[in-house]
Amino acid sequence: MVVNKIDLEQGWEIMQKGIMKLKNILEGLPETGISSEEYMTLYTTVYNMCTQKPPHDYSQQLYDKYRESLEEYLISTVLPSLKEKHDEFMLRELVKRRANYNTMVESLSNWFSYMDRSIVQRHSLQPLKEVGLTCFCKLVYQELKVKVRDAVISLIDREREGEQIDRALLKNILDIFVEIGTEEMDYYENDFEEALLKDSATYYSSKASGWISDEDFSPDYMLKAEECLKQEKDRISRYLLSSSVPKLLEKVQHVLWSVYANQLLEKEHSGYHGLLADDKVEILSRMLRVFSEVPIFLDTLANTFKQHVTYEGIALVNKEDAAGGTADEKVVGLHKQVFVRELIELHDKYVAFVSERFQNQKLFHKALKEALEALCNKGVGGSSIAELLATFCDNILKKRSSERLSDKAIEETLEKVVTLLAYISDKDLFAEFYRKKLARRLLFDKSANDDHERSILTKLKQQCGGQFTSKMEGMVSYGFDVSQGNQTSFEEYLSSNPNANPGIDLTVTVLTTGFWPSYKSFDLNLPAEMVKCVEVFREFYQTKTKHRKLTWIYSLGTCNIIGKFEQKTVDLIVTPYQASALLLFNSSDKLSYSEIMTQLNLTDDDVVRLLHSLSCAKYKILNKEPNTKSIASTDHFEFNFKFTDKMRRIKIPLPPVDEKKKVIEDVDKDRRYAIDASIVRIMKSRKVLGHQQLVMECVEQLGRMFKPDFKAIKKRIEDLITRDYLERDKDNPNLFRYLA
Repeated sequence: MVVNKIDLEQGWEIMQKGIMKLKNILEGLPETGISSEEYMTLYTTVYNMCTQKPPHDYSQQLYDKYRESLEEYLISTVLPSLKEKHDEFMLRELVKRRANYNTMVESLSNWFSYMDRSIVQRHSLQPLKEVGLTCFCKLVYQELKVKVRDAVISLIDREREGEQIDRALLKNILDIFVEIGTEEMDYYENDFEEALLKDSATYYSSKASGWISDEDFSPDYMLKAEECLKQEKDRISRYLLSSSVPKLLEKVQHVLWSVYANQLLEKEHSGYHGLLADDKVEILSRMLRVFSEVPIFLDTLANTFKQHVTYEGIALVNKEDAAGGTADEKVVGLHKQVFVRELIELHDKYVAFVSERFQNQKLFHKALKEALEALCNKGVGGSSIAELLATFCDNILKKRSSERLSDKAIEETLEKVVTLLAYISDKDLFAEFYRKKLARRLLFDKSANDDHERSILTKLKQQCGGQFTSKMEGMVSYGFDVSQGNQTSFEEYLSSNPNANPGIDLTVTVLTTGFWPSYKSFDLNLPAEMVKCVEVFREFYQTKTKHRKLTWIYSLGTCNIIGKFEQKTVDLIVTPYQASALLLFNSSDKLSYSEIMTQLNLTDDDVVRLLHSLSCAKYKILNKEPNTKSIASTDHFEFNFKFTDKMRRIKIPLPPVDEKKKVIEDVDKDRRYAIDASIVRIMKSRKVLGHQQLVMECVEQLGRMFKPDFKAIKKRIEDLITRDYLERDKDNPNLFRYLA
């Protein structure tokens, strides 16, 4: 078959007919569609013109005319229709014209597809569809990009003002910006995104300045700003590219939050401090949500929160210090109980704030922890908070407590006390105060409930470890149970040995020194009746064991003696010291201060205390000459036969001894041992260590129980050197060696 040659003019005339028909169809003019026969004619024409032998191969000429056809369509049809429209109408026309143009490019590319597959690739020419994109970019996009951009941003601003807009239209327009750049985002970012960010900053800056009034603006401002930000997130996610969303939100957040952050935080009544003070929890939650989007301000918020908690804590301390000025010890004790309650409430309040309102942010947990640690390690009214917590627990756990709580409430309160203990550096100080008070509850049968005693020890053990509670657990279980068993055995011993019975009811509590606190013991000269009791019990105890020594602690004892007065007989509940002093008057009508001190073999301080309780306090069992309110070494005493009281049974207390000094001394002694043990333990494993590193490792090891003083550690190191546990390096005095 022979194919007639087609010259350029003849072939292009055929192609122009097809192109014109396509234009008419795109413009909506009356025109029939392009049939398959017409398509094959157009395709074959291009094929033949590209496969003819030179000089009749018109490939390059067809390529150029393809471009010229597209340019002519854009210049004569597309541009005029776009230039005569404005704003949203122009955008709609652009979407329509762009779709038509894409159809035209697609159709022509199909007709010229042979050329695209062979000639374009062979000569490294631009593919036909890319030619179409280039023509559109050069003739339409570059001409109208600013006008289109401004129209799009105007629509976005109108939507921000609450107007309904065609979001699909915006999405289609922005797709054109992306399509023009092919795989690169330069056109979208430079020609649209940059202007949008600038406009958004201007728009929201204007809004923010309009919302702010001279005073009390924070809550209302945040509400409006947060709602704007929420709407902006929803809005831009519908038509903007995902890469634009974080940039735009950051810009809006900066304008709304960062610019006004200091005012929002520092406003006296409506700022962060004021909201915390007024417990405006919803507004505070909103503020945190707002500033969590601006990480740089989270530190500022957390620090302000810490300052506020610290401020409230110091206010509690100052109030307690002021209340401590009264001389009434009962009132002072009550105030200290109230202080601990308020401290617990302060802790609970702000833990709830952080957990529920502050989204459990770690920064706020850290800020609260630091504030409470600073507060819980302050002195309050001459006492440490470690001591106050121990006293608070004692008041809850003993019988006839001023805190009348249900079992459940007691458990919850003890749990909160143990939680507060975590913030205290000197936990060993709490342990010693608590152990002293626990001992008194157990010895004098003042503990209200054994289950509660064991429960708090379990909580303390979980918080501070088994070593922290080992002695207290021994007191509650092993130590006291064994003592009660001894009493039962002693009663059986007396019933089987009638001749050994001293004739006085005697109950002895035997304590193991390993568990119980240490107490001062005195060689009190007991009356004959009491001496016999001691001897009988010693003989009994020797039948059980000969390897233990009994040390009598009379300060912990209680005696019931009968006082025969002129009007009636009264049962007197006194200490062994008081009983010994009163029994002296069975054989003497009148005794001097020095005679009493000599016969009892006590120190001046102890004699003054017991004689004051018997002659100057509420119950004047002894008459004193001269009749003053203080005890002097020249005083004389005689039994007051005329004493009377409406009660048949009275308890005569000794003036309380301040155990605080003794507890602190005991704790300091235990700390010296603990530091020594820590240093030796570290050096034994490391053999050679520098001074600074040794000190830091020692602090780290002991930090769970107490915060050791650097000077104390240095002093213990020197002591261990003198005892040949360590030695200094000869060449470097800051280097220590362990001596095995």
